[in-house]
Amino acid sequence: MTRVIKAVSVLVVLCVAALGLLLYYRAQQPPATPAPSVANGPAAEPSFEFTPLDPPQPAPVLHFTARDGAAKTLADFRGRPVLVNFWATWCGPCRAEMPSLDRLQAKLGPRLKILAISEDRRGVTAVDPFVARMKLATLAIYLDPANDALEAFNLRGLPTSILLDRAGRMVWRVEGGVDWTSAAAEAKLAPYLVAPPVLQRTSATR
Repeated sequence: MTRVIKAVSVLVVLCVAALGLLLYYRAQQPPATPAPSVANGPAAEPSFEFTPLDPPQPAPVLHFTARDGAAKTLADFRGRPVLVNFWATWCGPCRAEMPSLDRLQAKLGPRLKILAISEDRRGVTAVDPFVARMKLATLAIYLDPANDALEAFNLRGLPTSILLDRAGRMVWRVEGGVDWTSAAAEAKLAPYLVAPPVLQRTSATR
């Protein structure tokens, strides 16, 4: 019994000593510097990695459909800037950026055509309830249930967005979700929204 008491006493002493050493060590450490609060300054502008295609490259041929079944190709929209957005209803970042795409289309109107092409294999069965739930009022939704775009555009993931100029050439692409109403996104779009100069005919004088 005496041996047990001695063993317990030694264990208690060792525990107390260890606790004392720990407290001493922590007291010697400098206090942690608090991280700066974003509330003390302006919020950081979101960063998106836009990859330029220089020189611009012709867009691959892609066949897809409107939600009513009408057949479409990218060539049908040539003549104005086109933002092609490949997405799916099961993709979290895709769902997150849809409202900003809808607002962007409402803001720019005919100056920019946005093609939100769904890669859902169930096509309109998956897309229609999603559009209704998200209350997308101006964004045009198209369907690619065969996933032809994955190979044609060498897509590594969704969402992926590609800007086509008025001649139908790819000028840049961005992978991942984007806030399309941010200053960073608007700055990337702005150079391609400028209307081309109107050539006026002049009669030659002699």
